[in-house]
Amino acid sequence: MPPDTCLRVGLVGAGYVSEFHVRAVQRVPNARIMGIADVVNSRATALAARFSIPKVFPTMEAMMNEGVDVIHILTPPATHAPLAIAALKNGHHVLVEKPLAISAEEVDRISDAAAAAQKSVCVNHSMLYDRFVSKALNMVRSGAIGVPLTFDYFRSSEYPPYRGGPLPIHYQGGGYPFLDQGVHAVYLAESFLGPIHDLKTLYGAHGGDPNLLFDEWRVAAQCERGTANIQISWNVKPLQNWFVVQGTKGVLRANLFAMWVTHTPQLPLPKAPARALQALGEGLNICTQVPANVARFAAKKIVQYDGLHSLVAAFYRALQTGAPMPVPVEHARSTVYWTNRVSGEADAAKIKFQAQFQNEKRAKVLVTGANGLIGRHLVRRLLQEGNPVRIFVRRQPVAEFRNDGNVEVFLGDLGDPASVDRAVAGTEIVYHVGAAMKGGAHDHERGTVCGTQNIVDSVLRHAVDRLVYISSLSCLHAAVARRGDVITEDWPVEPSPTKRGAYTQAKTAAEKIVLDAVRDRHLRAVVLRPGRVFGPGMTLLTPEVARKIGNSFVILGDGTRELPLVYVQDVVHAIVLAAETCKFDGRVFHVVDRTRITQNQVVRDYIAKNSNKANVIHVPVAIVYGLAFGFEVLSKVLKRPGPLSIYRVKSALARMQFDCTRAENELGWQPRVGVASGLQETMAAERVAYSHMASC
Repeated sequence: MPPDTCLRVGLVGAGYVSEFHVRAVQRVPNARIMGIADVVNSRATALAARFSIPKVFPTMEAMMNEGVDVIHILTPPATHAPLAIAALKNGHHVLVEKPLAISAEEVDRISDAAAAAQKSVCVNHSMLYDRFVSKALNMVRSGAIGVPLTFDYFRSSEYPPYRGGPLPIHYQGGGYPFLDQGVHAVYLAESFLGPIHDLKTLYGAHGGDPNLLFDEWRVAAQCERGTANIQISWNVKPLQNWFVVQGTKGVLRANLFAMWVTHTPQLPLPKAPARALQALGEGLNICTQVPANVARFAAKKIVQYDGLHSLVAAFYRALQTGAPMPVPVEHARSTVYWTNRVSGEADAAKIKFQAQFQNEKRAKVLVTGANGLIGRHLVRRLLQEGNPVRIFVRRQPVAEFRNDGNVEVFLGDLGDPASVDRAVAGTEIVYHVGAAMKGGAHDHERGTVCGTQNIVDSVLRHAVDRLVYISSLSCLHAAVARRGDVITEDWPVEPSPTKRGAYTQAKTAAEKIVLDAVRDRHLRAVVLRPGRVFGPGMTLLTPEVARKIGNSFVILGDGTRELPLVYVQDVVHAIVLAAETCKFDGRVFHVVDRTRITQNQVVRDYIAKNSNKANVIHVPVAIVYGLAFGFEVLSKVLKRPGPLSIYRVKSALARMQFDCTRAENELGWQPRVGVASGLQETMAAERVAYSHMASC
């Protein structure tokens, strides 16, 4: 190819990695991006606008008809081979994201297509071109550590927040996490120790992300020249990316996130001084490298995805000069085989895991959030009637539900419309209890807002007769309440939920979704707003009551603020009554026990029942408001939302009394257990739990 030829480039796929390919190609003098295509046109359009890409194509075929020379395949792994083969047959060079394919047979077909078309294929094994990996490889090849014997690799990772919608690819199969991240470890292991001959895999679930079934991976591989140990985690924080190569004359360590590589040689000294000198030398080496590389990163001499930039540059140099491809097809075959063997085992394990749950669709009653406090007690109450109950949960339920033949378990995320639709189909009544109780803003957006929208849409689609929605008193405009005000269901809804935090914001938006659907879409629903729900299995000491710090209980204010408590079984009683007697016309009911009890009373009772000698510390309201003011000023300076504001404090400390006359008159609801007995049962359960922990 003439040295002054400018190669016309097309990108297929506009996902996360695409922008880094765009940046890398834009630094290549003999390449120019002509356009991009993606199955989601809006995604391609957004990327094109960000990077001034001239044209967005509806398909790869349309792009190829425009006369591009090179195509980057940046789509999900299952599509790599068919797209690459199609591009080759049409006369284009191809650069394919890792992994090249999902089977060794597909690799062979790509190789055959490239040979027939006399076109080049390169695989993005970008870490081989990372400057720190390259340095380590050169040191090993030079004999710096003698004969390499072991390669230990560790990587912790995280996926972008899931805000709802169709499940991302990394949640769909059991093996995708290893297919995504393990591929790097596999080709690095073979680069240092030669081809893998055999491997054994362990994978498990820590449960940090319930949608990711296998989030801990361990692989032991026997290579031609030694053994490799690969560990990948989606739970370890802070994020890590490092490897160690050990040999007969030394040890090499590389930390790719911290940007350093060290070499610890064998020293001809007694063990004690040798170890001291080795540790000192390695520490000084790190202290020298890190500041220098941070400065290079700040000066953009080292860029994010540095290895990808180097590989892309080498790929276009090879096209221009006729040199061999940086990572040719034949080098990727072994990587594809072993990576997909591991991920395939996990895919099969996930299918087996999901098959253990009952999906017979006999039950006409669905309960979402059945793993939560209200959900568990509601399911137990419904089962007492002898009818099958369907539950929708993210994590597998407690053993009593798994082993009950009248419980149908549907696993899924409320944010996933397809999973919700499967669970709702065929039911006659839906108790929507599920919602995010903690986590970041994206968790509340997905689990509460998007989840409620999905439930409402499915209930309407399947013509479900009744929806019982569990809302929250946090939806109310608390900041305007004054001492002595009695709060009924007609009290105004919070007008500024963004000032109250993610939970209030999400619950307010979700309740509006339900009530809007009642008004505009003829949804048959009833809304219950329980008070502060408590019961066995849930601690009494929430921030609303007091915080336990060491041997002290810290209460905001003087502790005389009354708590809107309601025992969990009394809430369940109200839910069942609403399902049986309500007109389902969007009516809202407050569910709060009339018993008046303060923070001080709960804390004193808690201390007495647990036989603890504890201090009670009251933080004056003025100090709380002062802290809130400070956070507000800081958030304005940093131009970021703060964790505390004056409005939020005012809402949280509002002295509110709730009127439940509507629930009493229209539903016939009265607490059966009550706050006093409920507190005794809850504290007794806590004592049993603590004694069990102590005995363990």
